[in-house]
Amino acid sequence: MSPPIAPVGWSRWLVPPAALSIHLSIGQAYAWSVFKPPLEEALGLSGTQSALPFQLGIVMLGLSAAFGGTLVERRGPRWAMTVALVCFSSGFLLSALGAATQQFWLIVLGYGFVGGIGLGIGYISPVSTLIKWFPDRPGMATGIAIMGFGGGALIASPWSAQMLESFGGDNSGIALAFLVHGLAYAVFMLLGVVLVRVPRPRAEERSDGRPSTPDGPQVSARRALRTPQFWLLWVVLCMNVTAGIGILEKAAPMITDFFADTSTPVSVTASAGFVALLSAANMAGRIGWSSASDLIGRKNIYRVYLGAGTLMYALIALVGSSSKPLFVLCALVILSFYGGGFATIPAYLKDLFGTYQVGAIHGRLLTAWSTAGVLGPLIVNWIADRQEEAGKYGADLYGTSLLIMMALLAVGFAANELVRPVHPSHHLDAVTAEKGAPRARRQRAESA
Repeated sequence: MSPPIAPVGWSRWLVPPAALSIHLSIGQAYAWSVFKPPLEEALGLSGTQSALPFQLGIVMLGLSAAFGGTLVERRGPRWAMTVALVCFSSGFLLSALGAATQQFWLIVLGYGFVGGIGLGIGYISPVSTLIKWFPDRPGMATGIAIMGFGGGALIASPWSAQMLESFGGDNSGIALAFLVHGLAYAVFMLLGVVLVRVPRPRAEERSDGRPSTPDGPQVSARRALRTPQFWLLWVVLCMNVTAGIGILEKAAPMITDFFADTSTPVSVTASAGFVALLSAANMAGRIGWSSASDLIGRKNIYRVYLGAGTLMYALIALVGSSSKPLFVLCALVILSFYGGGFATIPAYLKDLFGTYQVGAIHGRLLTAWSTAGVLGPLIVNWIADRQEEAGKYGADLYGTSLLIMMALLAVGFAANELVRPVHPSHHLDAVTAEKGAPRARRQRAESA
């Protein structure tokens, strides 16, 4: 499947909706918790077991993005979006069969393994194309798409809950809900497959006059892994995500614990509303902060994420339990930085490594997300459990965790400060970067 070239007169503003159709669909992963209680009751699962499909899905997201990134670059966005559509929808159909036959391993295989591949390929599928269409505003372009992944749960969560209420929470009702999800997402993602185009190779053939040829130094994905810049950004992303996901994963019990002994304790309904607010901040940060990075620069915006994030954690640790509005405000800011970090990193990679294989480089960098997805919840939950065993309660359960998060953000801040332009020895020649070289020539360029 060859990449579709944009015809004369094609508007580049049709590409962000194509990307959104993919990211809004795969963003359903953040709404998996809706299925946990009915699955546990219908199939007799523990909480740990019911989390397995989601956990495997996130692991496969990182692995498929890392190992499939080069294929996405080589075969183009339409191929990648088609693979994402087939895998993500097939995952739901396999899960539907598993629920109907009460075979939980099929749900793990379908949603976790097969669907997880769709998550990873779908997540990186539009990134390189958007950056090439919007060389003047790469942060805004990738922010629009990646905003969809953060906002997908805002659509999927009430929709899934309504289906389970209508179809029933038994195994047949769950199976029908999975089936509807698989078919509906296939249709919606097909919109992206149909709409996506890559820019024409020559600027004079473009209807909007934007250059499509690579601008500035270009670095291949293979050589990017040999640069300190890649690994510094890996640390930056990992630290930023760890700090954000540490709050996101335990948001409801955390705010409840912080104000349990006050005159205004937080109810279950209010804690659920707090989680919804965090999701909204996560989504808004993806488009807002990434767009701001086009104005003030990628390094500066990460100084904000990591420096101001440290300050927000310090405020929660020092006075968060005495002021509910302050606690909520600090948490919202941290989650906006969490989302903004995801949306800004592709543009940061473009600035350093060029557009030649930025999608493949981005895919490899997402292994930092997989690491942080384990690290953040582990830090917060393990320490809270140990503090509870020691007889502590309330805000005291999280004091040590907050200090650790501040330290991690400081590490990320230092790594960001060390980022410098990539040494010219890693650059590809202009012809290779623009048109792609024959195999032998490309191998000589990368081994030079």
